[in-house]
Amino acid sequence: MSIFSDLSYEELAAGPPQDADWVKSPSGGFYHLLNLDPEEAGLTGVSAVYIIWHAGMRPKWVYVGRAKDLAKALHDLAGNDEIMDREIHGGLFVTWSLVREEFQDGVVSYLIENLEILVDNPEARRNKDLPIPVVIPGN
Repeated sequence: MSIFSDLSYEELAAGPPQDADWVKSPSGGFYHLLNLDPEEAGLTGVSAVYIIWHAGMRPKWVYVGRAKDLAKALHDLAGNDEIMDREIHGGLFVTWSLVREEFQDGVVSYLIENLEILVDNPEARRNKDLPIPVVIPGN
């Protein structure tokens, strides 16, 4: 089920951060990107906002985006050397939120404006939607 289903865009953009219900693995932690099989996790055709970060002594946000097919997006990102080179910094982790499609650009805008992202997502930067505040994963 998608989140934010009972609020208008204006209510979301003006309101407090929403709980994005960031997905965790069955063990309760976040998914290690290299160990995640997107098809096995049922992500084919799943529309979502996602965040990738590296752990380690100084964790950093690596990439933020949205996808209509999360499995395909994660496979494509696995071929991005600029992202995958961050694996050596304590591993790459990923989570996603099943935000309704009409709100996804707003959530991505908020994340880009409020997090220091290491790898630019030019498609997301072109987005002009009002930011929709969400609770950051792990907070």
